[in-house]
Amino acid sequence: MQINIALDQPEAEARSGPIQVGWFLTSDKGGVVFAPPERLTSRQTNTGHAKSASRCPAVIQMESRYFVVKCPFDLNIGFGRNPDGRAVLINRSGPSASLRRNKLNNVITLVNEEEWRYPDRPTVQVMLPYCFIADETLYMTQLGPFAHYRPDPLPGTIFGGRFPINIWPRPLMWAFEWHDTKKDLVLGRGEPLFYCQFEGSGPERPVQMVEADLTPELESYMDKLSGVANYVNQTFSLFKAAEEMRPPKLLKVKGRD
Repeated sequence: MQINIALDQPEAEARSGPIQVGWFLTSDKGGVVFAPPERLTSRQTNTGHAKSASRCPAVIQMESRYFVVKCPFDLNIGFGRNPDGRAVLINRSGPSASLRRNKLNNVITLVNEEEWRYPDRPTVQVMLPYCFIADETLYMTQLGPFAHYRPDPLPGTIFGGRFPINIWPRPLMWAFEWHDTKKDLVLGRGEPLFYCQFEGSGPERPVQMVEADLTPELESYMDKLSGVANYVNQTFSLFKAAEEMRPPKLLKVKGRD
């Protein structure tokens, strides 16, 4: 079901120029391991020939509208069951893992079995501090890195999602549905983890990504939205209420007064 949000902001007026999207981390702790989002580009490609796909306007337009979030950790995880039959994750890297054992559970979790979409496909979530914000109506779609070639494909599929970041800023997670549990889930630091696509008021407007400040106003607003999935089944039903308590401006470019 499509929900249309009518903001009080003067968006009836035609906007021009780039759509400004702010990204930030919800916590600075260990922030050095989280790379800034990058625009999707085909690096080291053939641009010498006029008919090369690298010079195709349609390809350039498509790539310019996707941003890449890279994996911050090395993970090698297996799936199993304990003697009681309970589903568990297994750290295949053992003592050689780059993540300390006491930190691993803060990063990756196995969703409760009764919440899986299919009984034979475990759902895994990697918790991330990435968050995006905008001051005009803007939907973000999170999807798998379809342009990234993996010699050893992942043993499952990535959950996508779409929501308005101008009224629903929230930390992102990477959600994975494990189809072949005989194969391990292996992720490498620095490889594309997922893409973000942004949809604004006009398809012709480019997206400008900027680093944003986690201001007291933004932090307070996010606190009001935090954890609401524990209390209601359909969080989209809260969009109107969130809009009414939203401050007029939330995006402040980092480093600007």
